Amino acid sequence: MRVWIDQDLCTGDGLCEDHCPDSFRLLEDGIAYVAEEGRPLHDPGGAGSLAWVPERDRAAVTRAAEVCPGECIFIEP
Repeated sequence: MRVWIDQDLCTGDGLCEDHCPDSFRLLEDGIAYVAEEGRPLHDPGGAGSLAWVPERDRAAVTRAAEVCPGECIFIEP
């Protein structure tokens, strides 16, 4: 499973980071980014920022996508 964020839709609420801090980071610009192996991926806007989600985080990432007020988290199987 992989995940990406459409930064144009991100509201900066940080709920994704609350649900799964291993897979999401809210950076200085107030926008959420996906993270992989603890490092945020800075290539905003789609497939260039697909992050692998470890098995242990899959449920949390799915929940983060469900509660995101900006509906900006996209999951790829």
